[in-house]
Amino acid sequence: MSGGVHISLKAEKIFEVFGISVTNSIITTWIVMILLVLFSYFATRKMSKIPSKLQLIAEVLVGGLFQFFESISGKHTKQIFPIVGTLFIFIIFLNWFGLIPGVGTIGIKETAGSHEIFVPILRAGTADLNTTLAFALVAVLFIQYFGFSVIGKKYLSHFFNFKDPIYFSVGILELIGEFTRVISFAFRLFGNIFAGEVLLTIIAFLIPLFAPLPFLLLELFVGFIQALVFSMLTTVFLTLTTTYGEH
Repeated sequence: MSGGVHISLKAEKIFEVFGISVTNSIITTWIVMILLVLFSYFATRKMSKIPSKLQLIAEVLVGGLFQFFESISGKHTKQIFPIVGTLFIFIIFLNWFGLIPGVGTIGIKETAGSHEIFVPILRAGTADLNTTLAFALVAVLFIQYFGFSVIGKKYLSHFFNFKDPIYFSVGILELIGEFTRVISFAFRLFGNIFAGEVLLTIIAFLIPLFAPLPFLLLELFVGFIQALVFSMLTTVFLTLTTTYGEH
């Protein structure tokens, strides 16, 4: 249907590189990665006791996040902060980048069958299930790695305990729970961000002037909350892993 709203559950392909499809969500993710790398470089290249504006922003951001995660994980914060801090910063900027005017609204028209569809050049990275699934796998695999690094081989007894039938059954349930975490992490983040993207698209199509503004502010808050929830749950699971080893 020409001229209507086209909403695609999956990210659309924009071009190919050596036979590999590059989607609009991948392009957005690359842009955010480059911006974060450039910010990190310019904020830390000339560290001084009297910080520049960029250094001050970086110190406040990293320091505030460290104190927050320290209140959850305690003595293990230094070990897990690089991963949970990176997850929070990367996810929140992916979420917010999708709210910039032009993301999702500037694109090209392609012919699909007997009608034309609009394909946006940019799409929020976390509005792609592949991206959120990658984040979920990284988080869950790091939880397992951290469990082994802190507890050692004893960590396996958390899942495989043959001394008692009850403990064995509980261990199997715990093992299944590790896989369901991947699904929970991925779909929670994807569902919230994609739903917000659809809402803004429809509101902007129906009432294009000032009506989307309240929803835009709401999505800013949702983007922050989702990044916080993802990184905080990762921190909680990491902390529970070490608690199991200590007890």
